[in-house]
Order: sequence, then structure tokens, then C-alpha cells
Amino acid sequence: MPASVYSPFDRLNFSKRNCFLTGVALNSEEESIQVFPQWLMSKYNLEDEPFKMLDESMATYKDLKLPCSAVVNETYIEPVEAEMETAFNSGYEAVKQLDELKLFQWAGKVLYGIIFNELRAGIQQQRQQGEDFNISESIIHKFSNLHLMLQSLNLNIEFEDFKPFSLLLFKVNNAEETFGYRDEINTLTFSLRINDFGLIICFQDNGANKSYHRDILAKVEAQCLHPIQFEELNARIFYSAYLFNRLPEYTTMVVGDEIYIEAMPLRSMTGKPLFDHWQNKTYGQVLESFWKNWGFLLLEIIKDPENPISFLLDTEGNFKPADTISLPL
Repeated sequence: MPASVYSPFDRLNFSKRNCFLTGVALNSEEESIQVFPQWLMSKYNLEDEPFKMLDESMATYKDLKLPCSAVVNETYIEPVEAEMETAFNSGYEAVKQLDELKLFQWAGKVLYGIIFNELRAGIQQQRQQGEDFNISESIIHKFSNLHLMLQSLNLNIEFEDFKPFSLLLFKVNNAEETFGYRDEINTLTFSLRINDFGLIICFQDNGANKSYHRDILAKVEAQCLHPIQFEELNARIFYSAYLFNRLPEYTTMVVGDEIYIEAMPLRSMTGKPLFDHWQNKTYGQVLESFWKNWGFLLLEIIKDPENPISFLLDTEGNFKPADTISLPL
């Protein structure tokens, strides 16, 4: 029987009555899974912590759920969760050994879960105001492709000679019980800092952000980072994801029970670079947000507009060892 892809974005179907991954009808709206897995919430006491939605309303971490059939959860989700729980609790070296596709799937489920909840809230809000739900075609395009690729969990999906993501993993000297999570759903960017590591994923850039930062990544590779160094990398990558000006296109081909996804070239008809021009003032604003825990202000960060403060590199462009940084963790 040919493989069949579920496409909820065709009809903007975000009902709690259908499994988020397969579209199969559920027995009840209570048939669901947590967006942030229970093992993660329990370890970091997240259940009742506030989670800010895009419309400025507040939910809690435990409020965020995805409709999911019991069979799909048991067969496809729980095995990945078990593997992630073991590796994440062990730390950087164990996470480093994980299959990148598994990390992509796990983080993708979290990010898609947030998107699902945001879309439901947006639809309900506009219906209450008597308005049709409006969302840009480019955003729908991105979200739809993310959902397609997430179905590599339950379908035989083969990515033809490419990775649809930039995945960056770093060893970080975090304080005990640190839980640092960030996302940007418009650019499909994800960051998690726990235990002794930090993970950043740019979904659906076909590796472009990793290539864009290749020089600095080569300098920090295999280094143990101070948390402020990781957050500087975070700021750089979240900002470049914003500057990334392509809307990746993919072709799919079904052959029996296998689905092949091929990436179209990221070229521009006008010869425009992949990334818009980097502006230090805007980057400084992003960095200010990521360095909030250390109290750095924008004017201090860009005191020299051509050379924003960096804890990653010295004035010669060399890596600053984490043990030379005297800030608190």
C-alpha cells in the first residue's frame, strides 16, 4: 500500500479530535501527549511554570498538549522520548552519540506542539471576534514542511542527500538544575540548555545557518563553554535565522511505502545572498535579550558599534577559554 502523508495545513485542521501526526480520529479529546515530555517537566519542575504565548497570554508548561493516538504514542513517540531521557540525563557525551535525525524529530515535536497550540489559540481568538483566521502563506509553507518532515517518525521518509536542518551541540558549564529554553516559531529556531550541554537547531534551512557561522563554529568546536558564551552563540544563530531570506522548497516522491524528499537549490533569481545584511545594532538588541541574566544593556554591548562585546572571541579573534570568564554561571 502506498505511503500516505497527513497534511493538516491543507484545511487548517488543528482539532483535538485528530492525531497530530497521522490525522486518525481519536476516541476522545483527552487522548493526548505533553508537548514538553513529562520526564523533562518533572526533572526541572516545569509543570506549573508560566509559558508565554504569542498573544501575550500565559499558559503553563503542562497546559501545552498535542492530540495523539495511543498507538502512535506507544509505537513512535515513547521510544524516542525514552532514548532522549536517557541521553539528556547522562549529558553531553551521550547526547553527542545520538542520531541527529532523532534529535531533529524530538525537538521538532516540541516546536510543532507549540505551533499547534499557538494556531489553535489564534483561530479561537479570531472566531470570537467574528473574523476569519489569517496567516501568511510563507508561514503556512514553513509549518507544513516541518509537519511533513516530522512524519519521518512514523513513515519511511528518506532525505535525499541533504539535512533539512542546522544542528549545533555544545558542552556547557551549566549550573546545576539549569533549564534554558527558547524558540522562534517564525524562523523555526529552537534552543535548549540543560545538564552540561546546549543544543540549537534551525529547522528547514538545509544547513545554511551552520555554514554561515562556520568560521566561529570551527573556533568553539570541542570547547567547553561558559553559559554566557553559549547564549552569545544562541543570539548569533537566532539573528542569522532571521536574516535568512529563502523559503526552502522541497519535492516529494512516493515509491511504494517509502517517501523521498529532495531539497530544491537555495538560489535566488536576482543573485541575492542567502542572508540579509548583518547589522550590529539589531544583533546587539538580540544579544541583550539573551544576556538578560547577566544584566548587560544594549548601550554597553554596542559601545563600539563596529565591535559588539564578545565573550567568545578576544580582540585577535581567538577563542576565550571559559575559565578566563569571571561572571557567575
